[in-house]
Amino acid sequence: MFATFLIGLREGLEAALVVGILVAYLSKLGRRDVLPRLWVGVGLAVALSLALGAIFTFGAYALTTVAQELIGGLLSLTAVAMVTWMIFWMQRAGRTLKNTLHAGVDRALASASLWGLVVIGFVSVAREGVETTLLLWSMVQSFGNAPEALLGALLGLLAAVVLGWLLARGMLRLDLRRFFTWTGAFLIVVAAGVLAYGVHDLQEAGVLPGPFTALAPLDPTTGAVATGWAGVPFGWAFDVSDVVAPGGPLAAILQATIGFTPQMSWLQVFAWIAYVGVVTFVFVRNLRAHRPAPRPELVRADSATPAAQTSPPSPDTIRQGAP
Repeated sequence: MFATFLIGLREGLEAALVVGILVAYLSKLGRRDVLPRLWVGVGLAVALSLALGAIFTFGAYALTTVAQELIGGLLSLTAVAMVTWMIFWMQRAGRTLKNTLHAGVDRALASASLWGLVVIGFVSVAREGVETTLLLWSMVQSFGNAPEALLGALLGLLAAVVLGWLLARGMLRLDLRRFFTWTGAFLIVVAAGVLAYGVHDLQEAGVLPGPFTALAPLDPTTGAVATGWAGVPFGWAFDVSDVVAPGGPLAAILQATIGFTPQMSWLQVFAWIAYVGVVTFVFVRNLRAHRPAPRPELVRADSATPAAQTSPPSPDTIRQGAP
């Protein structure tokens, strides 16, 4: 619930902020008469997200086990790609988002097109909606505990709606740059876990080599798939199921936060480490590049240099009437 709550909160707040900016700008222009068109676009985006979730959930029942693993792995990789793109997009476009949305509204109003504002509302929300659907679906498949995960996401979305309304009304102040920075860092770790789960699905489907294929190294004593250093690169990296019960609360917390499962293959571990390392490096580098410049400190009169305090004014300065 905690992981999906944060995902629903972040993605929902992004959508709520975008819609709030659009509604506030239309109200400022005195064009509240076109707000229904905007809400039609928002409603279509929500309907698309729900429809995709239903297709992914119920459509999988008609597939074979191998096909389910294959589609699940590919959708997990798609979710990771979308989350990664959104994290960096928010870093790059966050500062100019308001101006971009205002320009889009101006163009739609100037063209007097009925569908212009519908498209703006749809695109503004569908981006976060589809991403949230893919990410939540992958996490639900990974957790194997749909009710709690979906409840957490629903609570996060409801909290995002309330926060968005309070921000739009000016009743709440929130450091959005810091909020999206911390939640972006959390999403990197969550996406790494989804990536590891997707690799596991593709290994089970036989698309990637791993413990379920003929390339898996075997333990010469037991004949089972090798674990540890003997299992590099297509065996099990570790198996701590006797210490961390796969269905226990500790395993659920670790899986929801850092993508850890009691048994992971080497390919999963390699993918997790590579993703976190590369994406975190780029994320931190972008943070430093977009860090706001410090405000210049005001120089107090009593902190001036002795030379500045004691130097007499020049004749030119006196003639010009400067103080």
